[in-house]
Amino acid sequence: MKELSRESALAAVSPLDGRYAGRTADLVPYASEAALIEARLRVEVEYLLALAAHDGVDCEVTAEEHAHLRAVVDEFDADDAALVKRIETEGTEEFAATNHDVKAVEYFLRTETPDRLHPWIHFGLTSEDVNNLAHRLNAKGAVQDVLLPAIEDVRESLTAMAREHRDVPMLARTHGQPATPTTFGKELAVFAARLGRTEARVREASEALSGKLAGASGTYAAHVAAYPEIDWRAFSAAFVDDLGLDHTPLSTQINPCDDLAALFDALAGVNNVLLDLDRDVWRYVSDRYLGQESDDSETGSSTMPHKVNPIDFENSEGNLSKANADLTFLRDYVTTSRLQRDLSDSTVKRNVGAAFAHCLIGYRKTAAGLEKVVPNEQVMREALEDTPEIVGEAVQTILRREGDTEAYERVKELTRGRRVTLEDFRDLFDELDVDESVREELRALTPAGYTGVADELVDELE
Repeated sequence: MKELSRESALAAVSPLDGRYAGRTADLVPYASEAALIEARLRVEVEYLLALAAHDGVDCEVTAEEHAHLRAVVDEFDADDAALVKRIETEGTEEFAATNHDVKAVEYFLRTETPDRLHPWIHFGLTSEDVNNLAHRLNAKGAVQDVLLPAIEDVRESLTAMAREHRDVPMLARTHGQPATPTTFGKELAVFAARLGRTEARVREASEALSGKLAGASGTYAAHVAAYPEIDWRAFSAAFVDDLGLDHTPLSTQINPCDDLAALFDALAGVNNVLLDLDRDVWRYVSDRYLGQESDDSETGSSTMPHKVNPIDFENSEGNLSKANADLTFLRDYVTTSRLQRDLSDSTVKRNVGAAFAHCLIGYRKTAAGLEKVVPNEQVMREALEDTPEIVGEAVQTILRREGDTEAYERVKELTRGRRVTLEDFRDLFDELDVDESVREELRALTPAGYTGVADELVDELE
């Protein structure tokens, strides 16, 4: 193969930046290398301005410089990101290559500030003071601005479908076998409720992300050495809070990542609900309980022209499974560090965006699939009518109410492992020593009518 342009999607090593690039584009402002550089720059600028605002620090920033520094962040673009990367890897006329990503941001900021401010850029900090804040700012933005809305779209679709089809009777299956009837709407309501609870966990975890700013070993040593009279712990707490993060008062060089682990675990919880949904809907399509609206532009099979495959749910299942593998790895890995710091987590954290991207594809594929499925009420009713034995639970329960100590055994003898009809049940009813009103009650039982309050349970959704 001839060499492909690196800019071509066909040259991408990962499908996230190739085949699926259009589906993951919303995460670029939070999960790309440029986004990480920009977040680091934001932390450095806000830190410089916080130092200048403190009466005890000999750093002065004029109003004009203050406005310019904010503009440096607000107007940061691809060319600026490329310059930072060049400072890191190649060097420029002004700077030798740093071979250090955070130092490159520091030097870039020097190009935007007068010489007298250069000593105050990155003053007393270790790189992890900047990185831990930048990673969390990006993670929070990605989750709250992109992932949570996508999850909410799925939940709203499920809720709407549950309400619309609340009273459509459907054969339930336990252990894969015919069980008592339910309604299609109620089953979707179960998933909507589960998704609502797990979504709330994600939202809570994203709000609880925390940051540290405490120096090379978490002791504020450099800060205290320079300005022992300043309460640096209070300064750090206020600074981190102003960034929109909780403050971590105790740390080593790194910020313990239990908060990130909780977020990854919460997202995996959402994914588990949707994986369960994807597989159930796939089965409903297979059983023809659900039909799918065909798309003339799609090819269902390269050899079987008639096929309309549940590809959205299958694609979602694959992506959410990959996301959970990544999230589980991240959750378990980022919470460990040798002594006060080792660098193994640095490369691992660069993969957070990939895990988020697989989540996003999965959410949007599930949503797309739900838009295409339509309940086939006739098939559902036929399945119920074809399994009259499922009223056996109701029969034996009513007989128990009437004091029949052999109720379960009577129904078991009639139905277990056998094909029965409603007439077989009625023959049993004729033999029973019960009041005629009870006999009529039993005769009135039908599979489609035996759904309890399934339709009313949909109202449990908020």
